[in-house]
Amino acid sequence: MEIKEAVLAGLKELILPELNSIKEDNHEIRTTLLLTNKRLNDLNMHLVDQSRRIDEVNKRIDRFDDEINRHIDEVNDAINKRIDELKIELKEEIFQNTRRIDEINKRLDRLYEIIVRRDEHDKLERRVIYLEQQLNEIKLKLAA
Repeated sequence: MEIKEAVLAGLKELILPELNSIKEDNHEIRTTLLLTNKRLNDLNMHLVDQSRRIDEVNKRIDRFDDEINRHIDEVNDAINKRIDELKIELKEEIFQNTRRIDEINKRLDRLYEIIVRRDEHDKLERRVIYLEQQLNEIKLKLAA
């Protein structure tokens, strides 16, 4: 039995320090793993919080976008309405101007007729004067 005890004691001397070293390393690894897991959990909580905040900001942006789009639509509608009103006003003004132009053209036509008549009247008057002069000359020749 002494051999058995000696072999056992030798094995204990060789294996026990290594086993204790492995246990210590295992304890350090577990401690490091626990700390790493805690840091990962904290990081995950932080990421979840950031994700929630990002979602809130996105919702606010979406609401803001909706408000901006609604405002842009209202402004576009107002502009389109004003453009339509201006078109109507412009058409009315063009119509009135066309009527004025037509009236002016009629007056110009009448003025042209009057000027032509005056011109014809002047020509006739000159012919009458010329004919009267010739008649007087003929009368003078006959009297002499």
